[in-house]
Amino acid sequence: MVKHNNIIPNIHCGKKYCESSRGPLKVRLTLNQAGKKKSRRLARAAKAAAIAPRPLQLLRPAVHCPTQRYSAKVRLGKGFTLEELKAAGLTARYARTVGIAVDHRRTNKSAESLALNLARLEEYKSKLIVFPKKRLSKVKSGDSTVEECKAATQLKGTVLPLAGPSKEIVMADVPTLEVGAYTAMQIAKMETRVAGYRIAVANRKEK
Repeated sequence: MVKHNNIIPNIHCGKKYCESSRGPLKVRLTLNQAGKKKSRRLARAAKAAAIAPRPLQLLRPAVHCPTQRYSAKVRLGKGFTLEELKAAGLTARYARTVGIAVDHRRTNKSAESLALNLARLEEYKSKLIVFPKKRLSKVKSGDSTVEECKAATQLKGTVLPLAGPSKEIVMADVPTLEVGAYTAMQIAKMETRVAGYRIAVANRKEK
């Protein structure tokens, strides 16, 4: 028995970390973690080479995190709303073909979020290079020029990443007061304490 007023031990040492004649393996090992990491990296590289010069990632909107605790934080969301695409002059079907993520379930709750994501779409459209469907010699309306298509390079990383908050400390000018801060607080405290009495005296004088 253990000493002192501790928890009574009730541990279960029945896990098998190797296969035996008594039964199969009962725990899941992750000995292939390093190999899977390499496989994912090679798969990303192969996909990027297959779809080049298109970027590997899609354009994502800027959204606020849910719940009151994290609502002040802005992050990348799942996709743009249909209202945002309509304001930018795009359809959901066409947006998916030019690397823009679409989320038909999300809705805009404020004009600020609509304006923010509309600005992201307009910036993306200004930098977008649309290749012809068949060959460079057959350029149609809406496609980029031959020179822009030949000069296009594949973008690596996040498409239009969000700008982080500035770490620069803003120094504010401290106003000069005729009286000290403590004295001003005490005067305000006394004024509020006798405010009701002064109102009563003024009412008596009027009567």
